[in-house]
Amino acid sequence: MMAETLIYGMAVFSVIIGLLAGGLWVAPALIAGACLALYVLTSVPIGSLLASSIWDASHHWPLTALPLFVWMGEILFRSRLSADLYRGLAPVLGRLPGGLLHVNVVGCGVMASITGSSAVTAATIGRMSLPELDRQGYDPRLAIGSLAGSGTLGLLIPPSIMMIIYGVLTQQSIARLFIAGLLPGLMLMLLFSGYIAVRAMLSPEVAPCQEERMPLLAQLGAMRRLGPVFALMALVIGAIYGGIATPTEAATLGVLGALGISAAYRTLNWQNFRDSLGAAVRTSCMITFILGSAAFLSVALGFAGVPAALSGAIADWDLSPYALLFVLTGLYLFLGCFLEGASMMVLTLPIVQPLVEAAGFDMIWFGIFLIICIEMAQITPPVGMNLFVLQRMTGRSLPLIFRSSVPFFLLMLLGLVIISLVPGIVLWPIGGKL
Repeated sequence: MMAETLIYGMAVFSVIIGLLAGGLWVAPALIAGACLALYVLTSVPIGSLLASSIWDASHHWPLTALPLFVWMGEILFRSRLSADLYRGLAPVLGRLPGGLLHVNVVGCGVMASITGSSAVTAATIGRMSLPELDRQGYDPRLAIGSLAGSGTLGLLIPPSIMMIIYGVLTQQSIARLFIAGLLPGLMLMLLFSGYIAVRAMLSPEVAPCQEERMPLLAQLGAMRRLGPVFALMALVIGAIYGGIATPTEAATLGVLGALGISAAYRTLNWQNFRDSLGAAVRTSCMITFILGSAAFLSVALGFAGVPAALSGAIADWDLSPYALLFVLTGLYLFLGCFLEGASMMVLTLPIVQPLVEAAGFDMIWFGIFLIICIEMAQITPPVGMNLFVLQRMTGRSLPLIFRSSVPFFLLMLLGLVIISLVPGIVLWPIGGKL
């Protein structure tokens, strides 16, 4: 009976993958798979379960933070924030080995903490940095690779839309996820900058050093441009870390701060306000529809007994906890070739969560582990979103962009190994243990 259930479960999974590959939207594909599982394996009334599951999934309080953070990012995307961020960081970081390539890393890290979106982070910093790097003779492959890798930090450094989705799906604290993601995000930034510095020292021609040294007063003047950026970071992240505000309340503060920055930059007009609000509504509705459909799929698979059958089958393999992590990493890297991050998460967590909990892993820790896996998928062809963003911006071929991002892909894989061996990097800030 268990084997038969697993076969039907694999068939449902294959149907969903096929529908997605055929171009169907994520949410209808998940609903279709859930209906198929219920029809074949149970006698549960499909219509009633569909309505109740989506309704239950749609009124989680943490979901209110989602549209606010998305709107905050859309407002800032239409301001001069990225230009000021680049001009403020360039004089400070340009003298390091690797020069302005470090601006890609640090700029993406800072922008990630503001927008929470990988594609927006890569696009905003790339618009400013790539023309300047090309003008100064930097190696285009290293420039593109650093931007592709660093752009993924939008998924990890809080506030992260992906963390909100994970928290809702697994019933974990979004505030704790935000706090847990900060040190791993900084660790990846150090790994990226360290690689760039070593590469520049071994091959100086890939990253020409700035010949002109800016006077100290001019550097301080340029750094003043970073004031609004760090003020907004302190407002949003500090309110959550200090226990002053919930993620939803902090997101509200972030929207007000973003509107204030946009007004100060004189980019707050009716057109930008309407465009940012419309984009936030579209994105939030899409994600909420996916989450509701994923909840229906999760309930349907539970009624069909697929998670229990899979858990039993894997238990029979007698895998060690770290062998399970190895298998899951391979699974997510494989899925990353065909699915984007949110789809991977909502499709697999109903089955993966019981396995991870049975292996004794902390679900907050696993959330960070999973998000780094999804970061890697952002630069994995053929669906890696950051690859497409950079292809549109640079006009280069997709294979060249992928080859350029491979070193940063491997550095993220190293990051997975580090947090697996030293879980305190994730859990120490929240007082947890593996």
